[in-house]
Amino acid sequence: MQRHVYDCNDGCPVESTLQIISGKWKSVIIYHLLDKKVCHFGQLQHELKDCSRRMLALQLNDLEKDGIIKKNVYQFNPLKTDYQLTEFGKTLEPVINSMASWGKIYNQKRS
Repeated sequence: MQRHVYDCNDGCPVESTLQIISGKWKSVIIYHLLDKKVCHFGQLQHELKDCSRRMLALQLNDLEKDGIIKKNVYQFNPLKTDYQLTEFGKTLEPVINSMASWGKIYNQKRS
């Protein structure tokens, strides 16, 4: 049986993907945006109970810079902000869904 050797030199596709979704909360944020389509900052904060407000803001900022999410700011008093996936961000759906499926199997195995 021939063993497959993964080449993770410059331009490694797995490394590229992990650079975008790594961090404790980025994949979870994407997961919630895939489910809800649009989320206000407060909704995300409620969903990610263990994530500090500052960390959530940093993770959202990174995802926005990488073109994964779009930030919408509404000039109400108080200011309202929501987030949604860009078309490019939506291409991560199979990756996030695979992670969710594997996580369910893992959680059941641990129980």
